[in-house]
Amino acid sequence: MQTNFSPAHLASDPRLPASEKILRTCVHCGFCTATCPTYLLLGDELDSPRGRIYLIKDMLENGKPATEEVVKHVDRCLSCLSCMSTCPSGVNYMHLVDHARAHIEETYERSWHDNLLRRVLGAILPYPGRFRVAMLGAMLAKPLGPALGSLPLVGARLKAMLALAPSKLPSRSPMEGPQTFAPAAAPAGKRVAILSGCAQPVLDPAINEATIRLLTRHGVEVVLPKGEGCCGALVHHMGREHDAHAFARANIDAWTAEIEGKGLDAILITTSGCGTTIKDYGFMFRNEPAYAAKAERVSALAKDVTEFVATLDLVPVRDVAMPIAYHSACSMQHGQQLKDGPKRLLAAAGFSVKEAPEGHICCGSAGVYNILQPEIAGQLRERKVGNIQKTKPKLVATGNIGCMTQIAKGFADRGATTPVVHTAELLDWATGGPLPEKLAQAGIADRPLREVPRVAAE
Repeated sequence: MQTNFSPAHLASDPRLPASEKILRTCVHCGFCTATCPTYLLLGDELDSPRGRIYLIKDMLENGKPATEEVVKHVDRCLSCLSCMSTCPSGVNYMHLVDHARAHIEETYERSWHDNLLRRVLGAILPYPGRFRVAMLGAMLAKPLGPALGSLPLVGARLKAMLALAPSKLPSRSPMEGPQTFAPAAAPAGKRVAILSGCAQPVLDPAINEATIRLLTRHGVEVVLPKGEGCCGALVHHMGREHDAHAFARANIDAWTAEIEGKGLDAILITTSGCGTTIKDYGFMFRNEPAYAAKAERVSALAKDVTEFVATLDLVPVRDVAMPIAYHSACSMQHGQQLKDGPKRLLAAAGFSVKEAPEGHICCGSAGVYNILQPEIAGQLRERKVGNIQKTKPKLVATGNIGCMTQIAKGFADRGATTPVVHTAELLDWATGGPLPEKLAQAGIADRPLREVPRVAAE
């Protein structure tokens, strides 16, 4: 794609050179339209990556404030990044649309109700304490959802928010907060940090609990560093660049202290949406000298938990043979390009792994997309759950809390009780951990342990 940025214009904003390079990479081929969920549903060229690229080019190239049309179509983008998996030219659409969202935030005046909701989400979701209080309030207000849905302007979003809230909130985990977990088996000589995160430890603390058990059982020392928290993805995708960088800096500082102290072999993330962002810290801080090198080092160490677990010799001790559907989150398969690793781990543990049709199409969660764009998100959720049910699974495995919440809501809407669990929970169970609570609630019985020789920790 030909661009016409002047040298003076490119020099005026340190973000522009990277975006111009991305724009020049696009060859207008249209392959991206075939896999874009919003184009699939809406059939509007401007709701495809190619169409959005044209809008973003015109806005950035001419230094224009964002218009209502640009905002509408960029807001409808899920950032699922399916287009990046499809693009033959290697267009980094993620970096371009992130720049566009930041430009929108800086130059566009949203309606009072849209702006208020975004500010509320940004002030609550990244903070576990606040989020827990908000979830308790949402549980109480949940019966009011249908009535609130009829309110003008804000009704659909309020209804979607309450519908996604859990009916019961788990207790706080004893494994939460800064601490270190020693290997429970012969030390593998590896030490890792795990991102605690923000929403996940409130909605489903069993995920990190299972991950810690799985790792320590296989000889890995696990540390939850002091000072780390939200990765910044939730506000980053709303264009709030300043807030996203503040969260990221705190994490970089916390992990750098561990790296320069006892050392880390990896920084593990159990929410793939967070993983995509943390692996991008190096790019995010490329123009910030005080953090550029540290951010690059953190990004290099960042791994999805399944990437790291694949380097261990897992010891399955239960016969868990049953048909399960694996849902690869967009942030996993498109954002991080991790395609088959999780499925291979599950199969090696004894599960019969099936992949649903249209596995590359987003479930509609996408951070807070299912709150901000509830109609499109609902259509994608219905489509996703329908495709998963075609595989007739006993349960669904995935690696992202947003997808877990979204898909579980879809099953509940259909009156189904199919549990949706994290891949790490299943691997923990297969290798000697407890039966995941969601499986017990769905009537799936525990399996007996097999005798496997073990080497005691020194």
